Amino acid sequence: MPRHPSAAQDDQTFAWFLAAARRGNPYAQFNLGMLYKNGSGVARNDAAAVAWLRRAAEQGLAFAQNQLGAMLYNGQAQSGDRARDDCQAAHWLRCAAEQGDASAQQNLGLLHGEGRGVAQDAEAAVGWFYRAAEQGVARAQALLAECYLYGRGVPVNYPLAAAWLRKAAAQGDAAAQFNLGLMHATGQGVAVDPVRAGRWYALAAAQGDASAQNNLAVLYANGEGMARDDLLAVHWYRAAAGQGHVLAQYNLSGMLASGRGCAPDAVRAHMWMLLAASSGDATACSSVEAARLRLTAHQLARAEEMASAWQRARRQP
Repeated sequence: MPRHPSAAQDDQTFAWFLAAARRGNPYAQFNLGMLYKNGSGVARNDAAAVAWLRRAAEQGLAFAQNQLGAMLYNGQAQSGDRARDDCQAAHWLRCAAEQGDASAQQNLGLLHGEGRGVAQDAEAAVGWFYRAAEQGVARAQALLAECYLYGRGVPVNYPLAAAWLRKAAAQGDAAAQFNLGLMHATGQGVAVDPVRAGRWYALAAAQGDASAQNNLAVLYANGEGMARDDLLAVHWYRAAAGQGHVLAQYNLSGMLASGRGCAPDAVRAHMWMLLAASSGDATACSSVEAARLRLTAHQLARAEEMASAWQRARRQP
């Protein structure tokens, strides 16, 4: 059977990069490393990716330095020495960041924020986030905004937080959209505006942000900033609860127990309450105990079985 043309093309691309990489071409070494990293045209091999990216990085290629630093940071070097990998990650990310690589600047900011491979330094993190944000990196803009929002490395400044969040949100960053929604919902540095909060939550929820999904459901359930809609409230609670969002699991349980936006289902309501309680939510734990007094032994057993099945499915890769 003849091979698909794209497979043959992948083979040719790999062969060309391999030959050029062996001759010392840093761009070929970088691209070969990325082929191994992504499993494109060749079996995925993190060790080979790290090796080729390192060769390109040692020749000063900023793209390779950033990718190598990111792989070391994520533990993909598989060296067994996480502290050493973190220090090397910081070294290579700094090399790329100082050459102006925006992604490396953001990643180096994260290292300083966490204190991995470098001393923990919130002010240094802000500086690197700012450099990347100025280059238009949406995630860096959102991270910088969070520094202003929560006073990490800089004094709290709601107007600056909102300004950077708007830049990131306009580029589609879900976390920025959620935080803008939260600011409008709570009146942090802006006027309380549940309509705007709902709009930002909806954008983030559509991208799968569980917190935004829960908060959007709350607005629908309470009729804040939009017409009350229990069906949509249940829809978004389910979406967030399915991702393990504890408050959404608790809220969904309440909707199922009362039959708001869905048929009443005491067993499934107890299942979600059990899951919320298993995460340590004190109110959910109290509700679980109360349910033991009103549900039958069969209902309790069925809910526990369903909760266990949900947890097993979630643990599977």
